[in-house]
Amino acid sequence: MFEKQPFGVVLRGLRQRSRLTIEGLAEASGVSVRAIGDMERGRSRVPQRRTVAALADGLGLADGEREALLASARAGRPTRAAPGAGTAVPPRSVGDFTGRGLELARLREAAERTSTDARASVVVVSGPPGCGKTTLALKAAADLTEEFPDGCFVVDLHGVDGPVDPAEALLKLLNALGVSDRQLAQEDPRGHAGLLRALLGERRCLVVLDNARDEGQVRALLPAGGRSMVLITSRRPLAGLENVDRLMLSQMAQSEAVELLRRILGEERADTEAEAVARVAELCGCLPLALRVAANWLTVRSGWSVDRLVRRLADEERRLRALSAGDVRVEAAFELSYRQLTDQAARMLRLLSLIPGPDFTAAYGAAMTTTDVFDAEDVLEELVETGLLQATYTGRYQLHDLLRLFARDRLSKEEEPGERKAAEGRLRTWLLDTATVAGRWFGPDHGAPPSGWHSLVPLDNADQARTWLESESPAWYAALRSAAACGEHTRVTETAQAMEWFCGLCIHWGHWSEIYRLSSQAAAALDDLRLQAFHLNQYSGVLAFEHRYREAVERADEALECARRAQDVAQQAWALFYAAWPHGRLGEMQEGFDKARAAVDLFESAGDHDGWLQAMIVHRVCLRDLGRVEEALAQHERIIAFLDAPDCPVSGSAADIYRAKTISGLGRDHAAVGRWQEAADHFRSGLLLLQQIGIPDVEAEALTELGKVLIELGEPQEARSCLRQALAFGDAADSNNLKTAQSLLDSLSVG
Repeated sequence: MFEKQPFGVVLRGLRQRSRLTIEGLAEASGVSVRAIGDMERGRSRVPQRRTVAALADGLGLADGEREALLASARAGRPTRAAPGAGTAVPPRSVGDFTGRGLELARLREAAERTSTDARASVVVVSGPPGCGKTTLALKAAADLTEEFPDGCFVVDLHGVDGPVDPAEALLKLLNALGVSDRQLAQEDPRGHAGLLRALLGERRCLVVLDNARDEGQVRALLPAGGRSMVLITSRRPLAGLENVDRLMLSQMAQSEAVELLRRILGEERADTEAEAVARVAELCGCLPLALRVAANWLTVRSGWSVDRLVRRLADEERRLRALSAGDVRVEAAFELSYRQLTDQAARMLRLLSLIPGPDFTAAYGAAMTTTDVFDAEDVLEELVETGLLQATYTGRYQLHDLLRLFARDRLSKEEEPGERKAAEGRLRTWLLDTATVAGRWFGPDHGAPPSGWHSLVPLDNADQARTWLESESPAWYAALRSAAACGEHTRVTETAQAMEWFCGLCIHWGHWSEIYRLSSQAAAALDDLRLQAFHLNQYSGVLAFEHRYREAVERADEALECARRAQDVAQQAWALFYAAWPHGRLGEMQEGFDKARAAVDLFESAGDHDGWLQAMIVHRVCLRDLGRVEEALAQHERIIAFLDAPDCPVSGSAADIYRAKTISGLGRDHAAVGRWQEAADHFRSGLLLLQQIGIPDVEAEALTELGKVLIELGEPQEARSCLRQALAFGDAADSNNLKTAQSLLDSLSVG
């Protein structure tokens, strides 16, 4: 019926007769658009029987035409090995291959081991779709050709699009190794596997098994020993294989991504718009497939500027659609893996796109799907297995930026709007409830979670609470902003209030002013003057730490007005306290002293011991700034006596912080009057406490002050050590302290 006609011509004719587009036939048959296009254009002349059967089903062929189509496919198959099956010629390498130096070095080391090791080398290169696994394997094969004189062979196993049967792959390799069809006919599949192992054991060959679906597809193709090397690429890590080396690929480094774009675009064009080229690399997530598509897109459109492509890619809703060139689409590469997922895993992937942070733990998945952590972890591992999710050595997971956009697109198409909103709400509630309980660990009136409280993460002590708050800060901060936008005012104020003491431990985090701005607005929306006074006071405090002194005074004055209207003496005292220090930084010494003195009196009358201690510390600073150092020293002695009292009402980490700050303050007071040895002794004592507590900015400041004192004492070696320790805190320390430390260190170097 179709005699002497190429299979692709026959297929195109039947498709057109059925009035189907390639996309229509792909949907009806389950065979990809790209595969059908390759067949019709003659690029893929040897389709598998199962693929032809699926196409026949999609075309709705009767039995006679179905058999004729299968016969046409069989007729197109070569009678012996051809370069496309398992080629005996050097594999094709990509001419503009860029980067991956460490990975290529590891593959070369594996190849070199085969010359001395009796065990054949098997390396699995795995990673997400589009990360360049095949390109790396072909480059390595081309580079290593001379190491394997008995031949290099490449077999595409089509793991995500019509997987090749292991028996068929065996035959391809045996044909390529020179085994005759007659000899093959004398053996069953088990005999074929043994024959392949024997040949690879005797010879020195390199075999690339590209795009493996799973362990079962490659087990029969692996040698038991000898000096051959097998390089497997797969989206899955193939964890079930034993005695193999593994190489995990992800996106390229930014510099490598830019260099790849330069090579494809041409250096002159790329360097003319260097910033735009770097931005394209970022928007492509440094994913090799996306980079190549973007560069090819620009190459075809030579009249376009790179910046024009940047503007197209900057739109997240259109980015994936924009990353297509000809029949190559980044989205299609993701889609192939997505179709293999179970319903649970597909839903999990869609929901993961809602997570605001750069990485996450299994608890996030559990919170959104209302399952326990272990069940969520099982589903996440399925995503890791299919290459759609990356697992880090720290137990966290990462979703590539482009995969996040893909998952978000599927979320909008496949989930009801109500379910998406509910999942967002579950995640937000879990993040903020956990943040609130964790934050309360550091307050003197709270501590451990209430009995019966259940969490997806351990919060059994302050260290666990601090670790969670710091590691998940991008997520719970984003959740707080989302809650504010949704009008969840009570949740916003409760979470921010729980952070009162934790804030002091990492004051230079960078988001505290935004958090307390939002909570102040939420308190105002709740029309609660007492609550508003509290959050305005917190807002004033963090503004002062950001050196926004005038704004700090203004917010404190607003808090004072709210507290007076609410007749809340404690918050009035806090408002005076928060205004005192920024007044001093603005050079308004008397105003600062007056407010600090008034705050001390109000805290004392209100019986607020924590407030009294903090106000006393600021009052002492004001005295020193006014030149009344002896009075300041006396105030310090009063604070220490209070903390040393057997019945002191302040204990725990709060007491430790007050003691450390007070002792360090004594050092500053002694330094102010030139008592250098006393100052050094107090700074050293204060530092011992600070190092135990872990407050980087305060510790860095004390180290800098001690460095100054040691210089005065003529001890430059210890001074250098202190100043270098201060500088080592980097962004965790106050920038002004870092500048002072660097200046002092430079002066010692000059001396």
